[in-house]
Amino acid sequence: MEKRKDGFLIDKGAHDKDFIFGTRAVMEAIHAGKEIDKALVQKELNNDLIKELLQLCKSAGIPVVRVPEAKLNRITRKNHQGVIAQMSAIEYASLDHVIDSCYAEGKAPFILILDHITDVRNFGAIARTAECAGVDAIVIPERGSAQINSDAVKTSAGALNFLPVARVKNLFYACRDLQKMGLALVAVTEKTEQIMYEADFSSPVALVLGSEEDGISQEIMGIVDQKVKIPMAGKIESLNVSVSAGVAIYEVTRQRKK
Repeated sequence: MEKRKDGFLIDKGAHDKDFIFGTRAVMEAIHAGKEIDKALVQKELNNDLIKELLQLCKSAGIPVVRVPEAKLNRITRKNHQGVIAQMSAIEYASLDHVIDSCYAEGKAPFILILDHITDVRNFGAIARTAECAGVDAIVIPERGSAQINSDAVKTSAGALNFLPVARVKNLFYACRDLQKMGLALVAVTEKTEQIMYEADFSSPVALVLGSEEDGISQEIMGIVDQKVKIPMAGKIESLNVSVSAGVAIYEVTRQRKK
């Protein structure tokens, strides 16, 4: 147990992640504007204070996961009162602010959208490549994405300390908003005939990559402006998603350097 400089009690016992525990302590952290990745709430609890906490999380856009008491007990041995909040390792960015800043600098925005990529190592590796290549921001959904914890920051070689990450409630609507702001939505997928190297990435662009298991959601695939694929010559038909992201990111960079 340790006390942070901001006065909040933190349990550092599980995998070096920061947790705040206790219903009122979590509520105080939310009121103080602390970056909380998600709140874990014991399944059976539904008293007035818990209802107030759930409403507060909803208003603040903090995902809530209902879990059995045993899971909470594995995180901390202290009296958690059925509520534990996992602190985010980064401060999330405003997508609108990122795009506005790019246009204000006379720069064509370059955004990376990750559709339900849940593996922390893949996410960290993608973030590392994106930061090195000058991507302006990564966009992830509030639910169903890799947790941005100390492991993610470590895997990214610290890139997540510099690269803006926007966490949105609904990825589909965020994609629509990007299109309204003048960005072309380009899906990197094997479900097309157009080779990536034939596309023009000189204009504002948002690349979309999906998980290796499910790919890009059909909802988002239905609104993309373009679909491109990485040419494959071997017997294996697909690349690891972090490798695919690297190839796609640097094709955009190559074209823009010309």
